[in-house]
Amino acid sequence: MAQGFQPLSGLAKRLVNDGVFTAETAMDALSKSRTANQSFVTFIIAQRLVSAHRAACAAAEEFGLPLLDLDAYNSEAIPQGLISDALLRKHRALPLMKRDNRLFIGIADPTNIQALDEIKFSTGITTEAVIVEEDKLERRIDLLLDADDGAGALGDLEDDDLDNLEIGETERATEEESAEDAASDAPIVRFINKILLDAIKNGASDIHFEPYEKTYRVRCRIDGILSEVSKPPINLASRLGARLKVMSNMDIAERRVPQDGRIKLKVSAKRSIDFRVNTLPTLWGEKIVLRILDPTSATIGVEALGFEPEQRELYMSNLHKPQGMILVTGPTGSGKTVTLYTGLNILNEVERNISTAEDPVEINMEGINQVHVNPKVGLTFAEALRAFLRQDPDVVMVGEIRDLETAEIGIKAAQTGHMVLSTLHTNSAPETLTRLRNMGVPAFNIATSVSLIIAQRLARRLCTGCKNPTEIPEAALIEEGFVAADIPKLHLFEPNPSGCPKCNRGYKGRVGIYEMMQMTTEIAETIMENGNSLDILRTAREQGFKTLRESGLRKVAEGLTSLEEMNRVIKT
Repeated sequence: MAQGFQPLSGLAKRLVNDGVFTAETAMDALSKSRTANQSFVTFIIAQRLVSAHRAACAAAEEFGLPLLDLDAYNSEAIPQGLISDALLRKHRALPLMKRDNRLFIGIADPTNIQALDEIKFSTGITTEAVIVEEDKLERRIDLLLDADDGAGALGDLEDDDLDNLEIGETERATEEESAEDAASDAPIVRFINKILLDAIKNGASDIHFEPYEKTYRVRCRIDGILSEVSKPPINLASRLGARLKVMSNMDIAERRVPQDGRIKLKVSAKRSIDFRVNTLPTLWGEKIVLRILDPTSATIGVEALGFEPEQRELYMSNLHKPQGMILVTGPTGSGKTVTLYTGLNILNEVERNISTAEDPVEINMEGINQVHVNPKVGLTFAEALRAFLRQDPDVVMVGEIRDLETAEIGIKAAQTGHMVLSTLHTNSAPETLTRLRNMGVPAFNIATSVSLIIAQRLARRLCTGCKNPTEIPEAALIEEGFVAADIPKLHLFEPNPSGCPKCNRGYKGRVGIYEMMQMTTEIAETIMENGNSLDILRTAREQGFKTLRESGLRKVAEGLTSLEEMNRVIKT
């Protein structure tokens, strides 16, 4: 064993003596780190042989250097402009403070003498090393570089070289070829920024970063449909994931459990985009999905939602009632959040006190008190709603009614002088009322509190520049639900499968399809008589209620969408 210790020195020897790992493990790590052209510290942390904190403590003890916790260090104390971004990227060394003619540099690897020498040469200031934990150092440097770049980081992507950005063969480094080399991190940063910018430009709602056994792909959901936008080399998977986790303020060392985070990206002087980020450990690595949360979607105006004139009038009249409950229902991705936020934006005036409970808060709105519910600490929808009612509210929005307790408190609020907006997961407006009954809400409370129910879907809108006229047999149209007398006047369209420069395979944007059920005396009586959803539908139809399918057929007749697309989103 003594011979095994002979070649070891410095940090490796210290960690062996401390019992962190064996001499054989240390020797193997030293050999592999040299082959990979990585520092010993970076290698052993990446291989999970030791935690970043333990490595930093051992390095500080071995080399007699001060140890600093970057999480407790004020970012404003970091001297600006002393070290170029190129040196920061190259050496992953962080300037911490300047005192007299001494510049204190945060490093994770105390043997990185080259970094100290180059910084000293560049600045003309004596440098002194301070040991910091590598994961915190990486996070802080990336945040610093992002802050320096600001909107320009994305603005640069509009240059010709980045519009045609590809990861070249010389940049496709394997993990054995300097996976942590800072010089090769720049293409990763620029590649991800380009993906984010392109997704925003194309109106995507989600971005999926997906590792598989031999491939890696990036997909974007545009107008509700996923499509592949890039296939970077599989050996970049860990670096792409690490970069996204740094941007989201996640723990880059934790890969065993899902994590949630957020990214705020400034794309212009007046516009910022939020990304809700979630990681999921899969068989071949972490899948990372970004939900794009554009604040402008809440201010598009009620005219842009796709309501028919009578539907818009119904929504607005109920929205301005002094009390009652408006429920929006539909599957995930059907646009419920935008419908609710559009209503909140209309009501958001200085004389109204508006509070929302959401999981999570998707769109930040000035003037509205938004609460992110957290069941782990007991802050449920029901608890948030109870608190709201003690804070003199005028309007309350509950992200989703999931249980009887939340439903009962919301209904009580609607009955006692408050306007309540919320969502449920049902397929139609009549089913929403029976869903509340099945939860255990008394029929009388439903009949006296619910004002309006909106069921909705989102269909892709035909591109006005390249849509093609189409002919469909009369029998098929009648089977779809069109009235025979209207068929001769119909002018139907289909998408151009090749698309045009302004669209995505014949579609551009989406349009809402809605059914709205106003609570009337007759419907209330049906509820009080314990009628099921079919009974409620029958009563509503007698009063002119139009179903989702009828609303969809109207959008087809107006040339806004295709019959095929309408059938895709309304499967009845």
